[in-house]
Amino acid sequence: MNRPSIATWRPATTFILISGLVIILVSLVISYVVTNFKPTVAVRGGSAVYHLWLADTESERKQGLSGVQSLPPGGGLLMKFDEDNTHGIWMKDMLLPLDIVWLNKKKEVVYIVKNASPELSTDTVFAPKDPARYVIELAAGSAEKAALKKGTVMTFDENDQGGIW
Repeated sequence: MNRPSIATWRPATTFILISGLVIILVSLVISYVVTNFKPTVAVRGGSAVYHLWLADTESERKQGLSGVQSLPPGGGLLMKFDEDNTHGIWMKDMLLPLDIVWLNKKKEVVYIVKNASPELSTDTVFAPKDPARYVIELAAGSAEKAALKKGTVMTFDENDQGGIW
């Protein structure tokens, strides 16, 4: 029986191993980019402009900012719902306190919770009395700093996210 020599076998094995490692590395980089570099929507309200990650699917809204260790200045999350309702928000798996702002379909603030503590977890569900279409989660103190209050009209950058507003 004639065996292949090590000289011909080794380059092929090396090629397969290197190709596999490259595929794994590319997959990890893509996964990291998709997870950490989400597109943002520019939202203006009061005296501030926020650049918010968009959560417009059920799973993204349920996740919210859970597990996020810090927010960039002017950062946060915009949850977009398909219909108006008194959408409840909890602090499950939150690591930082938040200001939570509900907006109706006209993008007017209908309710604000300031400095919601992560220690509340699922013990407390915050919900507005009036129906809302959008919920914004910001770092605690952001609503007061921007002078947001009930009736403040927020504007969304129509060019972001392909004009889905």
